[in-house]
Amino acid sequence: MSNTIEREGFRYIPGPFQYSAGVAAMPGYAVERVRFADVVPLVEGFRRIETFLAAEGVPLTAFCACELRSPGQFTDEGFIAFNRLYVGTLERWGLFSNDRNPVARSNVCPEVDAPTEPGFHAFSFVRPAAGAPHSFVCAGSGEAQEGASPYSEKTIRYGETSPDAMRDKARFVLGAMERRMEALGGRWTTATGVQVYTVHDIHPFLADEIATRGAARHGVTWHYCRPPVLGLEYEMDCRAVLTERVLAG
Repeated sequence: MSNTIEREGFRYIPGPFQYSAGVAAMPGYAVERVRFADVVPLVEGFRRIETFLAAEGVPLTAFCACELRSPGQFTDEGFIAFNRLYVGTLERWGLFSNDRNPVARSNVCPEVDAPTEPGFHAFSFVRPAAGAPHSFVCAGSGEAQEGASPYSEKTIRYGETSPDAMRDKARFVLGAMERRMEALGGRWTTATGVQVYTVHDIHPFLADEIATRGAARHGVTWHYCRPPVLGLEYEMDCRAVLTERVLAG
């Protein structure tokens, strides 16, 4: 996890073919985040992002992270099929090749008012910024261990949603966030945003697992969403991004 790969403008933690585990701006660059006012379907979202980046005067290869929303949880096989479709555009943009993907990602499923098809909630990119403070984005992580095993075999307390099980899941995910931040040169004290995705109550462990680590120093944004794969119940991501905006329409 400590090894990262450098590109122009940012470096990333290698992950599976569908995403990297996180990105950090290189010196002289800064990560910026853009959120859509409403979820934009995947193909239209890629088109709007391409138009936006051109207008900002940055190359498509500056695209470094995104946050997706899907109609519902995928099976293991369905998730692989969706990801192959998703990375096709990244390959055309010059980001994805040889199953190596530098783009960090979260992909979750709203329990209420879910989109009818997968789409973009937000995206991030890097641009030159002399003297900018360090910025990073950690990809979303659920309570599954790394590896090619089925989720039923690598998920922490698979099939359990008791308060005690949810605490164990949250503790595992918090540890994953901390390892990713360490690799990217960040920590909770430098994070500007922390997001939780679950439909289960986080209050039993909010104080002693999340807040005591410093993960809630700017508050925690709780999205009433499920992680993307059946059997996962808890996901988080975090970032240190000083410039954020919202695109309406």
